[in-house]
Amino acid sequence: MPTEIQSDGFELRTGRRARVLARMAADDLDVLVLGRQANVRYVTGAPQLWVAGTRPFAPICVLVRATGEIHLNSSWDEGIPEEIDHDHLYGLAWNPMTIIEKLKNIAGAAEAKRVGTDAMSPSFATMLPIAFPNAELVDAEVAMKAARRTKTPDEIGVLRGALAVAERGLSAAVSALAVGTTEQALNGVLMEAMAAGGYSTSATQDGAWITSREHSWRVGRRDGRIAEGDLVAFAAGALADGYVGEVGRTWPVGDVPGADALFARSNDLWERLVDACRPGAPAGDLLAAYGAAGEALPPIPVAHGLGLGFDPPVISPDLPRTSADERLDPGSVLAVTAYVWEPGVGAVFHRDAVLIGEDGPEVLTSSPSWAQSVSS
Repeated sequence: MPTEIQSDGFELRTGRRARVLARMAADDLDVLVLGRQANVRYVTGAPQLWVAGTRPFAPICVLVRATGEIHLNSSWDEGIPEEIDHDHLYGLAWNPMTIIEKLKNIAGAAEAKRVGTDAMSPSFATMLPIAFPNAELVDAEVAMKAARRTKTPDEIGVLRGALAVAERGLSAAVSALAVGTTEQALNGVLMEAMAAGGYSTSATQDGAWITSREHSWRVGRRDGRIAEGDLVAFAAGALADGYVGEVGRTWPVGDVPGADALFARSNDLWERLVDACRPGAPAGDLLAAYGAAGEALPPIPVAHGLGLGFDPPVISPDLPRTSADERLDPGSVLAVTAYVWEPGVGAVFHRDAVLIGEDGPEVLTSSPSWAQSVSS
């Protein structure tokens, strides 16, 4: 495994960049000024340091449509793609006007008529017009979301790798499931397995939890210790090569009365959800699948996009109008969740990655479920 910082592959980064340039042309954007990490990496293909947690908006990356040239905030060129020249790098600065002066000298800045940004802060809202004196500043996050939601074939390949990392973690955690262990210990096993493969950043907050018999969502035993008769849910999420992969399963501990019927309901719901993943179909069909199966909608998104982070669309009971307006685009990848609960028994949580193909859905994850293991 290489230890040096490497940029994303040539075909991967140039394919993504072509999509962004096409969106810039469609939206009549002369220049993009990007600050969000996922957008910066999508355009540049360069991993960045100092991006843990949140940060205020800053002009980290500038893309000029007329020339295709990229200017990037970086103090050195390790991991910087070859097409980004050394003189197109500008370093960190405490004084934001230092960065503004760098932007003023970018070829095409003075002539730009429409400049799009993916975020904004009050200070840069007043300073960016200095760098782009003849430009109208507009919201470019819509264009970036449109570019990112449909994946290139190379992106699908990287996503498969991220999903494989998540599935290895899930498998290790399921293997460690036993009476007396704890949620925390299982989560540690899951993350250790992913880190052993070279990826130490988890994309989900909790990797394992005891499903509650009294509440429909996430209120388990306070000490987190696994007991006979529990249904334990696993949610593995890995950030690998910039892309997020997610998979989820539920396993019983010993004999769980009512589990067979609950897993059968989960399987029925899951088949309906996958069937709803058709190109061009309304995203709201995924919400309707719960009603058709006779199941209550969960208090979490039923599906969300996977990619460089949390991509659109987000299909949630809390966003019914948004979900009704969304369409499932060919080439998008969704983390689709089936969740059923029965009082006195617990819950079955099932999540897989689904590619919306031109000819129909393709499930990209293949981790076995408890029901499959029993039937085999």
